[in-house]
Amino acid sequence: MKKKIKTALISVSDKKNLKPLLNILKKNKIKIISSGGTYKEIKRLKFKCLEVSKFTNSPEILEGRVKTLHPKIHAGILNKREKKSHSKDLKDHGFENIDLVIVNFYPFENTLKKTKNHKKIIENIDVGGPTMVRSAAKNYNDVTVITSSDQYEELIKELKKFKGSTSLSFREKLSRTAFTETAYYDSVISGYFNKKTNTNFPKKKILHGNLKEELRYGENPHQQSAIYSSSSNTNLKQIHGKQLSYNNYNDIFSALTISRSLPKGKGTVIVKHANPCGVSTKNDYLESYKSALSCDPISAFGGIVSCNFKIKRNLAIELNKLFLEVIIANGFDSDAIKILKTKKNLRLIDGTNYTSEERLKFVSFNQDIMIQSEDLNLFSTKHFKIVSKRKPTAKQLKDLIFAFNVCRYVKSNAIVLASNETTVGIGSGQPSRLDSCQIAINKMKKFNLQNHNLVAASDAFFPFVDGIEKLVQSGVRAIVQPFGSIRDKEIINFANETDTVLLFSKTRHFRH
Repeated sequence: MKKKIKTALISVSDKKNLKPLLNILKKNKIKIISSGGTYKEIKRLKFKCLEVSKFTNSPEILEGRVKTLHPKIHAGILNKREKKSHSKDLKDHGFENIDLVIVNFYPFENTLKKTKNHKKIIENIDVGGPTMVRSAAKNYNDVTVITSSDQYEELIKELKKFKGSTSLSFREKLSRTAFTETAYYDSVISGYFNKKTNTNFPKKKILHGNLKEELRYGENPHQQSAIYSSSSNTNLKQIHGKQLSYNNYNDIFSALTISRSLPKGKGTVIVKHANPCGVSTKNDYLESYKSALSCDPISAFGGIVSCNFKIKRNLAIELNKLFLEVIIANGFDSDAIKILKTKKNLRLIDGTNYTSEERLKFVSFNQDIMIQSEDLNLFSTKHFKIVSKRKPTAKQLKDLIFAFNVCRYVKSNAIVLASNETTVGIGSGQPSRLDSCQIAINKMKKFNLQNHNLVAASDAFFPFVDGIEKLVQSGVRAIVQPFGSIRDKEIINFANETDTVLLFSKTRHFRH
């Protein structure tokens, strides 16, 4: 069902690309109503336009807060053209139809990026715009609604095709988009107020996201997938390689989370299936990578490397020796890019500007969503208590804190063996903590990484002595674990009997 457009109302914050649109409206003799800055822009472009205040015979008031909130506007949009009583109401009040609504909202989201001034932010909450859009979208049977300059070209084609009219299917599609726009806009505002009032878990939670890209598939080829971001982008810049997959993104975010927990400008993280398989914070960047790789070079094959620094030529040569899916860094120098680009499928990601402002983690199960605060607090000595008779050396303490930090990003049950701020064995994802200990030890022995400065970290307490006993037998001289077991005293006694350093963390760090 085609509907002829005779009157259009235009009120836009984004005033680009108006001229082609105004040309097609003029060609089809469509009357234009507008207000404020949009009215001035249309007049500047030398097109005829009737100001809203003259159309309604009501002036703009309250510094422009009230201008389109008028019965003549909304009756013109909302009336059902085929309903006689609606036509009579319009005639009795001297109102007329508005057939096309072109509106985009005050730039609330952009305002949040530019200022923290609450008054300015509040003034950029649009009221009239979303109200008109909702009215037009509800009455899509008779009214066409445009909410973005990106839709102008499609509207122009439609008006050309149907000689000043639009089809029902076109109006219905635009209605769907319009309701998405108003819902998104309100969700950003809701999120702002929740953040301002430190309300992480309101009675009703509204999530919003911009489509970053549709992915080739999900975890497996038969699953559909896409990635959304609550900002305009994820601040990750892909500079080379194949399109990223669902699994790539999952590993990238895991790797970046660990990288950002390490000292600024230091650290190499290697991730496979969202688990770290090697981490090192050695000062020399090449040694840092080689040390992280030596923890588990077999698992690193086909993995992701995240460098908390800029990659240069000598490291690029080394990285190119191994098959990797993704390399992330705080930039690449020109020589490094040339070397790494010789592998056409290798994804290179510049994560220099990546930050995680949202400190909440979301996990969904069909229609249910669980939300929790992220485990991001940086560790220092104050987070730990020495409970053994033997006290750690400064070097041991540093290694213990390093190992415990890595441990919280390993799938539970998690055990991390470390030395010289480098992982030498990682046991992950086992139902039994004892099995995780054995896996970490086996990894260390497999790659000949035993030494005399070995420390171990556990993401939760040892429920029995057998776990800590296995670690000590493998050469571990210092252990850190959270407190809380009914057998904590037995663990402490065993540490003292074996002259082992034992630290208790004040917090547990499961990662499921």
